[in-house]
Amino acid sequence: MDVRDSITDAVRSVLADLGVDPLPTTVQLERPGNPDHGDWSTNVALASAKAAGRNPRELGTQLAECLLAAPPAHVVGVEVAGPGFVNFHLADSWLHEVLADVVAAGVDGWARHDDGVGTRVIVEFVSANPTGPLHAGHGRGACYGDSVARLYDRCGYDVVREFYINDRGLQMQNFAASLAARVAGRDVPEDGYHGQYIDDWAAEMVAETSDGTGDGPGGAADPMEWGYARALASHRSVLESLSIDFDSWFSERSMIASGAIDATLADLQAVGAVYEEGGAVWLRSTDHGDDKDRVLFKSDGEPTYLMPDVAYHRDKFGRADRLVNVFGADHHGYVARMHAAMALLGHDPAELEIAITQLVSLQRDGREVRLSKRTGEMVELAEVVDEVGADAARFTYLLLSVDSPQTFDLDLVASQVNENPVFYVQYAHARIHQIVRRADEEGFGRGALADADLSLLSHPRELQVLRALHELPDIVERACREQAPHQVTTWVRDLASSFHGFYHDCRVLGEGIEPPLTVARLWLVEGARIGLAVALDLLGVGAPTEMWREDQAGEQSEGERV
Repeated sequence: MDVRDSITDAVRSVLADLGVDPLPTTVQLERPGNPDHGDWSTNVALASAKAAGRNPRELGTQLAECLLAAPPAHVVGVEVAGPGFVNFHLADSWLHEVLADVVAAGVDGWARHDDGVGTRVIVEFVSANPTGPLHAGHGRGACYGDSVARLYDRCGYDVVREFYINDRGLQMQNFAASLAARVAGRDVPEDGYHGQYIDDWAAEMVAETSDGTGDGPGGAADPMEWGYARALASHRSVLESLSIDFDSWFSERSMIASGAIDATLADLQAVGAVYEEGGAVWLRSTDHGDDKDRVLFKSDGEPTYLMPDVAYHRDKFGRADRLVNVFGADHHGYVARMHAAMALLGHDPAELEIAITQLVSLQRDGREVRLSKRTGEMVELAEVVDEVGADAARFTYLLLSVDSPQTFDLDLVASQVNENPVFYVQYAHARIHQIVRRADEEGFGRGALADADLSLLSHPRELQVLRALHELPDIVERACREQAPHQVTTWVRDLASSFHGFYHDCRVLGEGIEPPLTVARLWLVEGARIGLAVALDLLGVGAPTEMWREDQAGEQSEGERV
């Protein structure tokens, strides 16, 4: 049982004995900002006093006295602070129980929840037009969406990762025209795509489909279909290099062929959600909070980009209970119209959650590198991964909340120094394995956890690591609920810092360290390994067992001490 459960059960029992009516539905426990104020604190006396007709401070005092007379497990002190806060001081034994729980659960079980069992979720992300390679800006949404899906999976949801392929419309036509122009040796049209990749792909198309003249044995390829396939192959390749694997690649074209768009329009017409004006078909999106009604079909009968999107979301709701979309910074206006469309189709708009990722400023040598796909100056996501590595790229993209602009410093991210956050975290995991290897070399085994004297773990550095491990289940649950994987990134950085502090101040092996303490600390090291492994997996980042660090002179050294 989590120590908080025993405390809250005892609090409710004492409140009942004190005649508090009604009893609070929940008893909130929080960590005091100042460790001198205890391990846990509750405002339950403040929250209950008014309804009970009591003075908050007096109620808090009575509560503390009763709890201290028959304290819950591990509680060694209870005191009242301020207007009625009740603070609990616990013996270190509660943290030793945490370590036992972490080890028993292991990587597969610690910080795993069942909140979402039976609930289907589709996380749609990236969904870039198949008109060129993914650029560095796409990396943020890609890594974010995949980690959100990992969090949902950790919390018991049935998750599908989906890539929506915008494979029809004007941009696809411009892309095909751009390839065709370069194959024929002409300049790209003004409204076409001008990146170097157009020249490269045009050359590939000629080489693959002809004898070099465009009309050889292989015949001439259709620029639209060849380019479509080439772009998707490029997307798949770089995403897989980041350990991002989609369960579904959903084609916009498929809805034309299946009649899904016509069926969606019929559903909207059946509920009076559309009307005709000026020869166009309009969605009554203002009925549900949009700032204006939106055109679904233009006067020439062609659907706008919105109509297939509405049909696509109708299809997704037929396959899932909850939808999560990850879009770029230019999609703010999209949120209200899509929520309105889903409401008009009879769905709860709250079941469609849309995250908007803010812009990434990519820097190299202290200068910004532009991310424009149209200017030919873009930096491809594949280049970023090649330069800094997949782990460093993913971790960096997940450092901040996606609703904050981000500066991605390529020089720092590629460095093997403590100032590089991903290196600092992974180095903690490598250090753990170095400690275990050294222990094995010296003939020290952990033995059975039941035989270890965990009460020897009393150093502030040791307890700090254990407190961090206790926090992880709450962090995972909240990060999932708020779709905020950066909270896991923050937590794992804190754990790494705590572990490095422990490593510096608390020797595991060596002269003066008694064997029982070595064993206890080896179990602490194992707990830290489990926490790091869980968090790094949620971030899609590897957990290396060996690493090298650059010293101040730029030389590499493992620099280990245990």
